[in-house]
Amino acid sequence: MKAVLMLEDGTFFEGIGFGAQTHCQGEVCFNTSMTGYQEILTDPSYAGQIVTLTYPEIGNYGINLDDVESKGIQVRGLVVKNCCENPSNWRGKSDGNRLQTLSQYLQHNNIPGIQGIDTRKLVRILREKGAMNGIIVVGEYDLTELRERVKKVPSLDETDFVAEVSVENQSDWEQIEHELCFRPMEDNGRELLIAAIDFGAKYNILRKLRSLGARVVRFPATATAADIKALNPDGVFLSNGPGDPAVLDYAVNTARDLFGYRPMFGICLGHQIIARALGGKTYKLKFGHRGANHPVQDLRTGKVEITSQNHGFAVDPDSLDKKTVEITHINLNDKTVAGLRHREFPVFSVQYHPEASPGPKDSHYLFEEFKAQVTARRNKHPQAEI
Repeated sequence: MKAVLMLEDGTFFEGIGFGAQTHCQGEVCFNTSMTGYQEILTDPSYAGQIVTLTYPEIGNYGINLDDVESKGIQVRGLVVKNCCENPSNWRGKSDGNRLQTLSQYLQHNNIPGIQGIDTRKLVRILREKGAMNGIIVVGEYDLTELRERVKKVPSLDETDFVAEVSVENQSDWEQIEHELCFRPMEDNGRELLIAAIDFGAKYNILRKLRSLGARVVRFPATATAADIKALNPDGVFLSNGPGDPAVLDYAVNTARDLFGYRPMFGICLGHQIIARALGGKTYKLKFGHRGANHPVQDLRTGKVEITSQNHGFAVDPDSLDKKTVEITHINLNDKTVAGLRHREFPVFSVQYHPEASPGPKDSHYLFEEFKAQVTARRNKHPQAEI
């Protein structure tokens, strides 16, 4: 089946369609990871985006139910050099007794894909001109009509995508098949209680919080400080998520109202929300950071860690009050802010994904830092009231 990808500057790529025979629109970005396509597809941070995978052979190990990072596919469309139709994976039995292919997975979720194009050329265009909107059509198309349609696609900073991926109601996080990683606290048998504000949280972040020996209660992105305090948690977590933090004033206000209440940890979008709550500003990167091999330096120790990243916005370091905020980590590729902490309150955040999935495990220590802060505060105030 023929297919086309049309960019907003009029550049187009004709190839072969796979997945669903339909069309989609969104911001076209690229990810440099060599593995982890299923986790990428299901990462809520990609809501509203068409993802290009730079590794040329995608789909080799098919689809399995253990590697999803949310309730379904979150990307609008997928662009690859070649989609494997004969995968092999000893774990993969997600379609009866037969290993489900990537194309079947997309088709079942009504997501279009295009293959057979020069992905190196596409990525070069995105790096030189910056991320731009695009349309994928699998089936019949008219190039003249598509050139006009793509100009009308809303930009990423005009839409609150968090509203599309956050949970609707407060609820406990439970995923029984992963409970083997759970380690009970040795504190009179009582679990830590973490309030996780869900802006589009990946499952592996929630698994990591559970593995600390914590009960994790997810809150909708629109939760207020009063909602969080009603739970009387031991700590507050702000998750990753899609889109522009500048349109999330409700989340920024909640974070600001919770400073000094309980230890707070933010990842990715949560990091940007904390920065804005501290008076900082954010800006759109030219083409974003998306991949599993981004070097980050911890300025406190000098140690360099290889990190997994997925974001299109960053914190402006010059907008931060250095008397209040310490920049703790920087991205060594472009010196952007990769981590910060409040100098008075137990509040810290990182721009990258320490839970990885996919990616390296260099940054898992951050969850232990959060646990130490939460445990220290609770031991100091064991009968703390709201």
